[in-house]
Amino acid sequence: MSNPVFFTSAGSLAGLAPGQSFVLEGPEARHAVTVKRLSPGEAVDIVDGAGARMTGKVVSAAPSGLEVQCGAVSLEDRPDLRLVLVQALAKGDRDELAIETATELGIDAVIPWQSERSIVRWKGDRAARAHAKWQSTVAAAAKQARRAWIPEVRAAVDTAGLSAAVEAAGLAVILHEDAVRPLRTVLEGWQADIDGGIREILLIVGPEGGISPREVTRLCDKGAVTALLGHHVLRSSTAGPAAVVLASDILGRWSAT
Repeated sequence: MSNPVFFTSAGSLAGLAPGQSFVLEGPEARHAVTVKRLSPGEAVDIVDGAGARMTGKVVSAAPSGLEVQCGAVSLEDRPDLRLVLVQALAKGDRDELAIETATELGIDAVIPWQSERSIVRWKGDRAARAHAKWQSTVAAAAKQARRAWIPEVRAAVDTAGLSAAVEAAGLAVILHEDAVRPLRTVLEGWQADIDGGIREILLIVGPEGGISPREVTRLCDKGAVTALLGHHVLRSSTAGPAAVVLASDILGRWSAT
């Protein structure tokens, strides 16, 4: 069974060597002691959300601080081929469910999209609170999945902003029920043409009401392509995670190393 994971601030594990002690403080320490009830001698992982992972054993446990003796520190590289979920804002917290599940499945970043048909609107103070909630959601999901990287929650975009992101991406795929080519065909064809280096694939998911024809045309004019996930129509909360699973398999992101 994998060790429980707790987060520290990015960069705080730098320079730590085996045998040295590290003290985890704040809410994560309190959670480790009062909820997980960790005690001296138990194994634990401390990660900084930016790829660094320390594996060690608890020396002492108090709500004010969890002291851990470092056994090893490793740095987990980000994949060169990165998946970004563009999730349209959706009602009933379905957008948050989508990014939570996609994080557990390995998404590298998420982009909140204010599409034409999104009922939910991020405006004023609500926008800042909603963005912070998305960040909290992916952080919790990364912790659940024992990830060393917390996916980036990028700034919310409207369709004009998304069009610019499509132009900059290596590949942008609109998951659409009227598409002709399956997602597998799109990804395998694109993979055969790339020449290495860092690439980003945008997986674009619309709201419950679907992506408007005008938006599809606008995004495709900027280089996006449409793709079909399957014979059934998936909810906004399901389409993105399903695409992450398929793309991760096709692109070899889940291959054993």
